[in-house]
Amino acid sequence: MAKLSVNINKIATLRNARGGNIPNLLQVASDCQKYGAEGITVHPRPDERHIRYKDVYDLKPLITTEFNIEGYPSPKFLSLVTEILPDQVTLVPDPPEVLTSNAGWDTKKHFSFLKEVISALKSHRIRTSLFMETNPGMIEKAAEAGTDRIELYTEDYAIQYNNNRDKAIAPYIKAATTANAAGLGLNAGHDLNLENLAFFKQHIPGLLEVSIGHALISDSLYYGLENTIPLYLRRLK
Repeated sequence: MAKLSVNINKIATLRNARGGNIPNLLQVASDCQKYGAEGITVHPRPDERHIRYKDVYDLKPLITTEFNIEGYPSPKFLSLVTEILPDQVTLVPDPPEVLTSNAGWDTKKHFSFLKEVISALKSHRIRTSLFMETNPGMIEKAAEAGTDRIELYTEDYAIQYNNNRDKAIAPYIKAATTANAAGLGLNAGHDLNLENLAFFKQHIPGLLEVSIGHALISDSLYYGLENTIPLYLRRLK
């Protein structure tokens, strides 16, 4: 079964909107794990509009499952993760001003840069993953750069799912096959939800992990966090 890592950025967004410590980010992270989540994901951005760098330090001793830290590999970010030493670092090509991750790496254009960053992370025994679109050539180049895994950017799948789910999943099956052949572990995330997750899992060979935040936290407003996490876990069986 693919693992579920809960992205708690939206909890931090809600907290920051009012100031103070409600909702309590650390308590939510602990509760997610108690309710069955197999990982916690955070994405500290330079402006700290949701997850703050201090949050990452505070969360570290509470994570008993898998700690996945996403971000653009700036010097500040790399300093953070090599001090925290999470289980996994997911590198995303986000410029500081973007609202959310909206593209995968051009591994051909940034090959030398990524190879150097990945090597540095591996020297600290941190598993690395690259946020990628479904282009097979880019995925093969990611493998050449030395990454352990890729995370497939699934927004296009989610957008097309209700119109033609077979067409929506086709490029992801091809991408997964390419990743498997290249010896890469396979993660996925972005706009996966209760409606489209099971079909994705059923058709993607070798899927190891999904990272879900916005939809899961939104669903928890209706169902409660304790009920929502098992709902997502059942979709992954």
